Amino acid sequence: MSDSNLPRIRLKSKEERRIKSGHLWIYSNEVDTAVTPLQGLEAGLEVLFEEASGKPLGRGYVNPHSLICGRLLTRDAKRSLDQRFLEFRLQQALALRERAYDQPYYRLVYGDSDGLSGLVVDRFGDYLVAQLNTAGMERLKAPLLAALEAVLKPKAVLWRNDSAQREQEGLPLEVVVAAGEWPQQIDVVENGLAFQVASESGQKTGWFYDHRESRRELTRWVKGKRVLDVFSYVGGWGLQAMAAGAASLTAIDASEAALDQLQANAERQGVAENVTSYEGNAFDVLRALLEQEEKFDVIVVDPPAFIKRKKDFKSGLNAYSKLNGLALRLLERDGILVSASCSMHLPEETLLDTVRGAARHVDRHAQLVYRGTQGPDHPVHPAIPETHYLKALFFRVNPAL
Repeated sequence: MSDSNLPRIRLKSKEERRIKSGHLWIYSNEVDTAVTPLQGLEAGLEVLFEEASGKPLGRGYVNPHSLICGRLLTRDAKRSLDQRFLEFRLQQALALRERAYDQPYYRLVYGDSDGLSGLVVDRFGDYLVAQLNTAGMERLKAPLLAALEAVLKPKAVLWRNDSAQREQEGLPLEVVVAAGEWPQQIDVVENGLAFQVASESGQKTGWFYDHRESRRELTRWVKGKRVLDVFSYVGGWGLQAMAAGAASLTAIDASEAALDQLQANAERQGVAENVTSYEGNAFDVLRALLEQEEKFDVIVVDPPAFIKRKKDFKSGLNAYSKLNGLALRLLERDGILVSASCSMHLPEETLLDTVRGAARHVDRHAQLVYRGTQGPDHPVHPAIPETHYLKALFFRVNPAL
C-alpha cells in the first residue's frame, strides 16, 4: 500500500525519543489522539507512524484495544508489509541460525529481535510451528504463510495460536494445520540427541529451544550422578544428562502426557530402566522425596514463569525461594543445583540472591560456577529488555563453611 494511503499514527511531542533510540513499541498514551484518533481503526491495520512534526518514523501495525497500541516493523516509510518484506525478514533470521547451528532445529523467528514483532516460529527440520501472537501478525497470516513456504519450503506448517497473549489482543485461540500434512510426532535434535514431541498438544510450540546452551553445559557435571529433573516436560534436561553418562534420572512433571513422552524418549535412547517419573505438583513431590530421605547429586529446577506480571513479583519470588530451598535439602554433599527461570520480571541477580538466601536457610554453602542464558536463536534486542528473559545458574553446594 502506498504510504500516502496509509492511516497515520502521530506521537506526542518528544515521545519519539524512545523509538529513535531503537525501541519498537508505541504505547497508547504516547499517541496524539487529537490529531490521529486510535478509535475506529481495525486491530492489526498497517499504519505509518509519525513524529509530532509529521516526519515519518516508519511502518508497522496498530491495535487500539491494547496498551501497546503500535508495533514498528520497519523504519522505511515506503516499505510495504507484504510477502516480499516478510521473505526478506525470514531470510535474515535464517542466515543467523544457519551460522549458529549445523542442523535445522532452532527458533527461526524470535519476535521483535528479528524485526517481526508478535511472531514466533520454531523449526523442526522440515516442519514449522508458528505463533501469531498479535492482531497485526494475524492480519498478515496469508502473506506470512506464503513467505514461509517460499523461504523454507517446509513439508508442513502448524499455526499454534493458543498463547495467552492472543487473548490479550482479542484474538481467538486455535491450533490449525496451515499447510501440508502434520505428523502426530515430530523429531527434534538438540546437542546431538534426538527426541520426539507432540507439537500440536505439547507445551508452547512443543519444545523449549531457549535452554539449549545450558543443557549442553549440564553434561559436563553429570557422569555417574543421580539426577533429579524438576518440571521435566519431555526430558530436555534429564535425558541429555543420561546421554552424558548420568547413572539415573528422576523426573517430576504435572503432565501425564509429558511424562509418557519422556519415557518413550528414554526407551528410544535405551535408558528407560534407569528413569523414574513422578506425576504431580512439584512442591508436593519434592516434599514426599524429602520424607523418603532421598538424595540426588544433580538437581535441575526449571519451572514455568512464576512471575508473569509485575504484580506477581512478591508471590512469585516466594515460590522460587521455596522451590530452591526444597531442592537444596534433597541435594547430596558436593552436589550441583541448576536454578533456572524464564520470568522476564525476575533479574538474574535477584535469582542469585534467592538461591543464596535459601542456601543459608538450610545451612549450605553455594558456589556459582556457571551463568547460562538464551542461545543465539533467541537474540536479545538491545533496546527491548523484554527480549532478555532466561536465566540458568549452576551452583556447587556443600555444607556451610
